Amino acid sequence: MKSLEKKVAAITGAASGIGRSLALALAREGCFLALADHNKKGLDETVRMVKDAGGVAMSQVVDVANRSQVERFAAAVIKKYKQADIVVNNAGVTLFGRLDDVSYREFEWIMGINLWGVVYGTRAFLPHLRNRPEAWVVNLSSAFGLVGVPSQTTYCATKFAVRGFTESLQRELKDTPITAISVHPGGIKTNIAYNARFTSGFGKDANKKFARRFDRMAKTSADQAAGAIVYAIKRKKRRLLIGADAKLIDIVQRIFPSFYGRIMDALFG
Repeated sequence: MKSLEKKVAAITGAASGIGRSLALALAREGCFLALADHNKKGLDETVRMVKDAGGVAMSQVVDVANRSQVERFAAAVIKKYKQADIVVNNAGVTLFGRLDDVSYREFEWIMGINLWGVVYGTRAFLPHLRNRPEAWVVNLSSAFGLVGVPSQTTYCATKFAVRGFTESLQRELKDTPITAISVHPGGIKTNIAYNARFTSGFGKDANKKFARRFDRMAKTSADQAAGAIVYAIKRKKRRLLIGADAKLIDIVQRIFPSFYGRIMDALFG
């Protein structure tokens, strides 16, 4: 397995969840960290945890939907560390609502973070990754980047797009030392459920009800997800399914590509 010691890893969405756990996991591997998030309080807490564990980290408040902010973050990373080896485009949000209930503004909001954040992060760092003897772009899609789910039209659109973007990027980078990894987590115990947005059709307490249901269904911890991502980086895997639920969804989609929707209706309709 490859050593990641003294590699520079840039991670978005690092204020909590998978991003925070991955920051701590890569710090234990000896990486120097560059952490970004729009949540300054959570970001500062992650930096403190990394440093308390003996790691090295810089941070910057970044809205990944803002190209200029992402580009400034990349420039700051190179200025401080003189290199970038691993880029993890992890920041993400979710929105529940059927298509005719979702406003264009809401659709643009989720696309800006989940898709454009990945595009901006990849484009901003790619020229620097090309200068390294080996490098990685790790893009967080989802198990819902493998199947379509009712009331998740917008989320699935972004996560299918991230999958296609990353798989196409893999082909473009095949003769380079850069590995692009498409990551598909299932239910991970993170704050995404508590921060989810819902259209008005779901009622007043939709967020709390969904968060409780999600906590019961999510079987994989953020630390376990981070460990799987570190393993995939070391092994230069190009596709990573995290959790038994993601693996089951992948199998069902492969075996029943035309009929899996009925199963999704039963589970999520």
